Amino acid sequence: MHNYSNAEVSEALELAAQLMELHNENPFKIRALNNASYKISRYPESLIGLSLQELEKIEGIGKGIAQKIIELHHAGTFQELSDLLNKTPEGLTELFKVKGLGPKKIAKLWHELGIESIGELMYACKENRLIEIKGFGEKTQNAVIESIQFILSSKDWFHFSEAEIIAHSLKEELNNKYKLHQLELCGQIIRKCETVNEITFICSPEIDMQDVPKNYKGLNVNLISCKESEFDYNCFIHSASDEHIAQLELLDPDILKKANNDKEVYQLLRLQYIIPELRDGLLEIEKAKINAIPDLIHYNDLKGILHNHTTYSDGQHSLKEMAEYAKELGFEYLAICDHSISASYAGGLKPEDIIEQHQEIDALNKKLAPFKIFKGIESDIKNDGSLDYPTDLLKTFDLVVASIHQGFKMDEETATKRLIKAIENPYTTILGHMTGRLLLSRKGYPVNFKKIIDACADNQVIIELNAHPYRLDIDWRWIPYCIEKGVLISINPDAHSKSGYHDMQYGINVARKGYLSKANCFNALNLKQVEEWMWQKRK
Repeated sequence: MHNYSNAEVSEALELAAQLMELHNENPFKIRALNNASYKISRYPESLIGLSLQELEKIEGIGKGIAQKIIELHHAGTFQELSDLLNKTPEGLTELFKVKGLGPKKIAKLWHELGIESIGELMYACKENRLIEIKGFGEKTQNAVIESIQFILSSKDWFHFSEAEIIAHSLKEELNNKYKLHQLELCGQIIRKCETVNEITFICSPEIDMQDVPKNYKGLNVNLISCKESEFDYNCFIHSASDEHIAQLELLDPDILKKANNDKEVYQLLRLQYIIPELRDGLLEIEKAKINAIPDLIHYNDLKGILHNHTTYSDGQHSLKEMAEYAKELGFEYLAICDHSISASYAGGLKPEDIIEQHQEIDALNKKLAPFKIFKGIESDIKNDGSLDYPTDLLKTFDLVVASIHQGFKMDEETATKRLIKAIENPYTTILGHMTGRLLLSRKGYPVNFKKIIDACADNQVIIELNAHPYRLDIDWRWIPYCIEKGVLISINPDAHSKSGYHDMQYGINVARKGYLSKANCFNALNLKQVEEWMWQKRK
């Protein structure tokens, strides 16, 4: 039995659809597989253990696809996928990861150039062979090269949210196997890095390292075994980046010989204590010298949840379900920001949908008071920087999250101008996921961060720290400049289901790395303060 997650089931169905298109097979079956893959990727409950009849009841899953899912859970694959893979060169499936290459273009590369792997594709690009193929050209070739370079640099890296689960699973296994007195996670996990390529543990007493795994579920494992008297020292050394340790040694070359643990290190150097999340070798030493590290934000400081989606657009739960769960979690307010009309692929709201949703919000607010639902929208920023909807409709919202979802192929100047025009729109409340990046998948468009942050400061626009673990955008390294300019940060989950609310913890992790305090976080304001801020913004 294979207990695959919904994401893994979705990926298997998507792969089957891609391979069918590669081999020019039935377009109706391809469409059905892609539709089911999308629905399952957004489905909030696990499919594990569901019967054929139960699966068929889920929107987008017919009997044929339900049978494939059952087979996948039992056998690890399904017959149609196996048959497709058997007639496809093994390396060819890697090409589906390359941005800008769909199955039809990959088929052309395969049949016309004999390309069957990413390595062969890169070589062909270097030889300028893609330019000669109809439908490609120099621009496409350059984009393919850039995408391959990104894929290769991201290989063997995991999102923090996935790596953390793997690390705690391994920790439990190690404890059970070796009955250790002390075992602590260090390295990238303890520093809450956005992406992780290894798990580091310190353990005592010393153990035989021969049978310790060097790799666990795809992540490299670094286990340091030491005497009990050296445990705290090793935990400190391996909780910090090499750059952080080097900067400490510049202050005192012998400091690591004098101290037994992290607290002693900073005390002896007369530095403010530096928590593990900040030990990256960036600003932390200089800040600690002048006692300038603030009281950093905590999850419990958050009073409300902004930027969330419902079944009105592409969310998995109804407005009522999203509101009741937010209240159950103890939050004071919630902003519903479904997609706007240009996002037709995500069920963007038409004007009549907005009227209906606002009426439902009014009714729920009476029922759930003092908890409050704000009327929001995630308005697409169009190519010219304007927002979806005319002014008379924009003014009906309590807040507007302005985001780019289409037209990513921009240079820095174009992207920056497009964003600034949206920021200058008087109805923009929050700038959503500033660069559009997807960690380990999409770099995002280039922007001039200083110009954009300055524009937000000039126009009283809040910047979103999108807490989805695949985004974490704005990059935390720019939060200190936001604070310097007086720009508030809102830690938003971009939740498409109730469970998405919990992603705010990942936002908190990186916000702390960026020195964000409660005072600089918009959704750390209570309901009354938020209402006052919105009133002032409108005025």
